Amino acid sequence: MEVEDIYIKLKEKFGEAIIDLVNNPPSDPFINVSPEKLFDICLELRDNPEFDFDYLMCLSGLDYVDNLQVVYHIYSMKKKHKIVLKVTVPKENPKVPSIERIWRSADWHEREAYDLFGIIFEGHHNLIRILLPYDWEGYPLRKDYKEPEFYHGIRVPY
Repeated sequence: MEVEDIYIKLKEKFGEAIIDLVNNPPSDPFINVSPEKLFDICLELRDNPEFDFDYLMCLSGLDYVDNLQVVYHIYSMKKKHKIVLKVTVPKENPKVPSIERIWRSADWHEREAYDLFGIIFEGHHNLIRILLPYDWEGYPLRKDYKEPEFYHGIRVPY
């Protein structure tokens, strides 16, 4: 199934929650979706036999200065097609529904995006830091992050 077909079918079912399709080669085409309906959209993509997206290849966080974005690369092993979904949230309240109940591989990916960007994945069963100490302050991959001078009395910068 082509990305345009996937976009049209999702737009028919979810309306305004499917914001737009961006198809500018050579980059992968992607669909911008509303964070409020992300879980339902992902469930549809997995459970609808027309789509049959059974594999979350990657989930990444991005910082665009004014907002944060989560990018989902999903693939269908049976149908051999893939799609990229993007969700944009404000930095002040970066909440996105967790999709780990849909694709278990999202578990650690979501924890990493939480740890490094501060994106809160609502409904995640264990949303705690995965790379940094639990008491670390701030989110190191945000563009406005200021590295602390000391952590527990130990000088941080090299």
